[in-house]
Amino acid sequence: MLQFHALTFMLSDRPRAQEKLEGLVEKASQAITEGREAVRGIRASTVISNDLARSLTQLGERFVAEQDGQDPVAFRVMVEGESRDLHPIVRDEVYRIASEAVRNAFRHSRAAQIEVEIHYDERQFRVLIRDNGKGMDPKVLDTGREGHYGLRGMHERAKLVGGKLAIWSKVDSGTEAELTIPANLGYTKSRSLRRSIFLRKGA
Repeated sequence: MLQFHALTFMLSDRPRAQEKLEGLVEKASQAITEGREAVRGIRASTVISNDLARSLTQLGERFVAEQDGQDPVAFRVMVEGESRDLHPIVRDEVYRIASEAVRNAFRHSRAAQIEVEIHYDERQFRVLIRDNGKGMDPKVLDTGREGHYGLRGMHERAKLVGGKLAIWSKVDSGTEAELTIPANLGYTKSRSLRRSIFLRKGA
């Protein structure tokens, strides 16, 4: 990055080239920041074994603490159903998707309230992230912001673990991102399987 910055000064007599290089430097800087945050998130998800709610709570609290001089955002994580262990790969991908949605909400939505709902039930595992912010243009939902690949990456990660990601948004009406994963793919051992084993043993 230092070498790139040095090049921008060397191109002072070529303003168009300098402007283009400065744009590339900015994108590279953003990529480095997002990469560091992703690694930090993976470590947090791994260290806090299968406690997704705690991991996301800590992430949200960190973003709230970083908002110096801004109106504080009300952030909370809610859990419905009895907590279940997720497969390690699924757990980390879920964390990455949810943390990206939370990060986007804090950085771009201008929301006063951001919520995460985690649902454990027999048929599926579900995570919902919503905010009451400014919403997104439908074109952004379809193609993403120029130079940013977060939304596309979220969909790819959901597909990777056999899940489905749906995002709803409307200008001035907030944004919702819902990730669903079938129980047989998400949980380390589904309760329905345990019950069927128990019934066979008792037969």
